[in-house]
Order: sequence, then C-alpha cells, then structure tokens
Amino acid sequence: MKSDSATPLAGRIALVTGATRGIGEAIAVGLAKAGAHVIALGRTQGALEALDDTIFAATGEHATLVPLDLREADGLDQLAAALQARFGKLDILVGAAGVLGALTPVGHLDPKGWDMIMATNLTANWRLIRAMDPLLRRADAGRAIFITSSVAKSHRAFWGGYAASKAGLEAIVGCYNDEMENTTVRALCVDPGAMRTRMRAGAFPGEDPLSVPAPDTLAPLIVELARADREPPRGVVVFKARGQESASIG
Repeated sequence: MKSDSATPLAGRIALVTGATRGIGEAIAVGLAKAGAHVIALGRTQGALEALDDTIFAATGEHATLVPLDLREADGLDQLAAALQARFGKLDILVGAAGVLGALTPVGHLDPKGWDMIMATNLTANWRLIRAMDPLLRRADAGRAIFITSSVAKSHRAFWGGYAASKAGLEAIVGCYNDEMENTTVRALCVDPGAMRTRMRAGAFPGEDPLSVPAPDTLAPLIVELARADREPPRGVVVFKARGQESASIG
C-alpha cells in the first residue's frame, strides 16, 4: 500500500503494548488511522476485541490481537517468532504499557510492589527490545518508541518506584538508540505530560479530569515520530499541551 498525506504509515507494521486503554489505546487507533497494521498487545481478550471494533470502524481494517501479559518473558520471544513468520519485520514498536505502583516513601515500598513495578515498566520493555530488535533491523526504518514520565528526572517525593522504573527505561532506550547509530533503527522516549488516564486519576483523585488533555491528543506526535521518511530526535521528546503541569505520568 502506498502512503499519502492522510496515511503516512501505510504498509507499516506496528506493535503496541498496553493497547487496550489510555495512552496505548489512543496510540493504537492513531497508528491504524495513519495506515499502519496494528498488532495490539494487552492482557484481556475482551478489551482487545473492543479495540479491534474501534479500529475497524475507523479504518475498515482489523488489528492483530495478542492477549499476553508483558511479564511473561517466554511469551515475548514466542511473539517475536510469530511476527517473523508472518511479517518478516517490524516497522514500529510502541511500549505504552505501565503501572504506577504505590505512592509511598522509599523506605515504605513493599518488595513485592517494587518487583511488580520494575517487572512491568523496566524489565518487560528490555525484554521487548531484546525480542524485537532483529525484526526492527529488518525494516527499512525501524522505530522504537517508549512512554516515560517527567518524574524520571524530577525525583518527586513518594514516587520512588515509578520514577526509578522510568529513569531505568530512559537509560536502556538511550543506550539502545546509541547502539543503533549505524543502522536504520531509531529508539526514543516520549513524555506525554498530564493525560486523562485511569492511572493519573489514581495518582490525583481530586483533579478534574477535563483539566488535562485526552490521550488521543498525543497520537499525532507518535505518528510523526514513527514515520520512515523523517529522522526522529534523540533522547526524550516532551509533549506539551495547554494546562499541563510539570509532574506527569503515563
């Protein structure tokens, strides 16, 4: 399929994690509208089917649905093998899945809670890069995009677990991008700022959700960063919208 201004990602294969709600869902729909074939990864079959209904209504095309918990390491390796057999490449990888964990003093963090945050926000994304790297290299312009947060650098009180996981994510993605310098693969993180998500509602229960942007406002930026005909910036891209505050979570 030939791309045009309305579908700049036509013919591209895009894997999106955390695709059944919030930012991940908005990105999956946005990529599909831009012409990409979306491989949607989420934990719940019903939620994946609802996403597919949305994508089909908007584009007339179905997504590929993958019910999988990112913390199942063997599952990611099996998924990579399946994608290799079916598509032979991966043009776009978006790591949007994440958990907030407990907002508590560092000394009060429960070890099991810490392990859960790190397993989801950091280790799973490393495993994702490890599994999908060969497929991204087979694309003519592989793009790996991960969702981070400003708290990775602001070191805000009570956000230790989440902040540490996002700081680690930024480090891994930055190192991977540097390693890809002599290839056509590019990797970066996007800080979406304050977004109207369930995760943010849990962190800021008294906030008026209508005071922050909806996740679909982020989708055009992700589409732009995923384009094969443009070189994305290095490091962290910060999305800003009117009314955003400095402390942001995905």
